[in-house]
Amino acid sequence: MPLFADMLSVGLATAVVCLSVVTVPAALSTACAVLRGAEEGQPATAGRYFAVLRRRLRAGDLAAGAVALAGALLCAADLALAGAGLPGAPLFAVVAAAIGAAAPVVGLRACARPESLTDWPAAVRAAGRDAVRDVGGSGLVLLAVATAALCAWMMLPLAFLAPGPLALAAVHVRLTVISES
Repeated sequence: MPLFADMLSVGLATAVVCLSVVTVPAALSTACAVLRGAEEGQPATAGRYFAVLRRRLRAGDLAAGAVALAGALLCAADLALAGAGLPGAPLFAVVAAAIGAAAPVVGLRACARPESLTDWPAAVRAAGRDAVRDVGGSGLVLLAVATAALCAWMMLPLAFLAPGPLALAAVHVRLTVISES
């Protein structure tokens, strides 16, 4: 139960930081780092979360957030165009939906990697390799994303609790991959 309570407090802190959308990757990466530290006996509190975030926030984090935001907007626009009845729209919609489903999986897996604290490109490359190698773990991360989206859709206040379980799921999948290696 202490980890559950810590995960919720870190999740609420993450939700606050995520309000400016370009900070989402940095916020989730920091949440993953704090929850990873809980496995090593370090406290997983909101205070530690903000201390780690202050030490690591840099221009690369904001660039990663801008890229993620642009990708999400592009995917939404592509799906809207596919729904407009353009030629080849059904195939295009399937491809766009597959990319839209794979992107959050790779993004969350990148946030769970320690490299995300210093080098986003390396973290994303390694997360992409992990996503392909560990299909089961990627499926679990995708289910966590779908569950968080469904909960937020059903009851909007639950959106503020979603980052904690997402970070915990990504960290757990990452630690499982390490322990199996």
